[in-house]
Amino acid sequence: MGHSLAAQVARLEQCRHQYGPDSASYVEKILDAFTNAHFREPELLIRFHDALLFLRAFPQGASVVKRTESLLHSIGQQVSNLREAGAEMDVFEPEAVSGIVDTSIEESFTYEVARWLWLHYPQQLHADWDEEEQRARLGATLPRFIPLLEDDALVEADTPILAWLSAAAGGHGHDFDWLMRQFEALPLSLVEKTELYDSLGLFVRWDLEECAATRTHGRFPTSEIFCHDAPLIRRNQVSLAGEFAAPPLPMQKLSEAEGSKALDLVRAALTVRGRELYGTTRADANSVYQCDVGRGVTLFLWGLPPDRRLPLRAYHCGLTVKNGLPINYIEGISLFEWMEVGFNTFYAYRDGETAWIYAKALKLFHQLTGVTCFSIYPYQLGKDNEEALNSGAFWFYRKLGFRPGRAELLALTLEEEKKIAARPGYRVPARTLEKLADHHVFYDVDPAVTGRWDTFSTRSLGFAVQRRMSSEFHGDAKRMKEETATEIAKVLGANLREFNAREVAAFENISLVLALVPELSCWSSSEKQLAIEAIRAKAAPEESGYLRLLKNHARMRDAFLKLGSEQATTKSSAARE
Repeated sequence: MGHSLAAQVARLEQCRHQYGPDSASYVEKILDAFTNAHFREPELLIRFHDALLFLRAFPQGASVVKRTESLLHSIGQQVSNLREAGAEMDVFEPEAVSGIVDTSIEESFTYEVARWLWLHYPQQLHADWDEEEQRARLGATLPRFIPLLEDDALVEADTPILAWLSAAAGGHGHDFDWLMRQFEALPLSLVEKTELYDSLGLFVRWDLEECAATRTHGRFPTSEIFCHDAPLIRRNQVSLAGEFAAPPLPMQKLSEAEGSKALDLVRAALTVRGRELYGTTRADANSVYQCDVGRGVTLFLWGLPPDRRLPLRAYHCGLTVKNGLPINYIEGISLFEWMEVGFNTFYAYRDGETAWIYAKALKLFHQLTGVTCFSIYPYQLGKDNEEALNSGAFWFYRKLGFRPGRAELLALTLEEEKKIAARPGYRVPARTLEKLADHHVFYDVDPAVTGRWDTFSTRSLGFAVQRRMSSEFHGDAKRMKEETATEIAKVLGANLREFNAREVAAFENISLVLALVPELSCWSSSEKQLAIEAIRAKAAPEESGYLRLLKNHARMRDAFLKLGSEQATTKSSAARE
């Protein structure tokens, strides 16, 4: 039975490539064979589960949707049966498969994610304490919540921290809820609470049970299901140039209430997979856009609230939903017209029109922010990322039109492409793939403007600022910010008394870079005024306006590029001229 069930699962997995005439009836028969299946191996159940999810997202017909949903609702009982039979349940924990119904997730979540979970799933959360590992940190933090604990924790080496905690909380089963209530009541900002909580290194277990947040049951509202009666769109059928030349996508900005609902579903989708992005944890419900791009695909895109933004770059994040199922996420971090893009398709859906969806996401980023140069971080290509390396991630981007940012890597790419064309079956050696993944690749919407951002890094800007802080301010960040903002305000003609607190903070951060620009005082009045407008826009309700203003400031862009290039040799003394 085990062998035949494994063969059936393999046949089901092959259905991910079965599209066209009569494919729906063929898939239905295979699905029907699992009606009374009994899984004895967790690994096989995981494969079955993910094959069902794929077919639910990319169904051949309405009947396939109905059958996959029915079988997915039986997964919880299958997991329970495995647990009762003494099966090894650790196989459900890796990130690639986590989030299945009736399993658990154990992670060291940040305070903001832990708090969100506590507010939404309080009965399913438990602290997973390691008293030996955490005794010192808990002993330093808990006295603010537990009277007289200092009398023990500050002078004894064997303080039973968890016993103190259990007594204060009214029993071991109440400790996490009690701790979260104490943090909630602290007279501190959210950022300060996060720093304090995260210093504990606390692991939390989320018992998923049959909740709607699981990978198994997680769904976004959808009015209709798109069924595929023809083969899925392949990568070689996707043109980024054609996408960018096409008419605008139909974006709709959601209300704050609608945005909050969408972001709760987004956070659930990532958290059950053990993932946390800066842009999902701190997302702004007032800046959520929805875009239905066709073929059952909906893209959600949002930014950050003004008080949680990055100092220099703008940040946008997104999630793709296919027929109601979350299938991948994307984030874009931008400066002027340049955006560094991270894109990740969840494991179960990696055979499903990924290139076409990626093209739509880049189009939407371009449409919302005006960015025209997209770059891919080396990790996405395979640098220190064995999975991306083995999957040939570099070629996914290359075949979409991305080019290496280093001349020697572009030459190596062209050499390998010649070999691929001349020798059928040729596989690029692993060592070559490692070399190709060593630097960013780029796509320029305007092919006439290429190479401008190839050697730029905001990290280089940061190091230049740190060198100036060390040499001119003896490492005093506060004094450097205050004095630099005052100096740059004078040079630009900005009246900081007219700025609100967030605009002042943005001005202080960006001034640190402007202070390194030797010709700043020589800028024209209009260039100085545009710089002021752009900086103030950093604190506006949405950051897209900030990027568009920066994009129009060629002189400021060129100065940042010069300072942030790999060849830059910034001298702090020059910045004072």
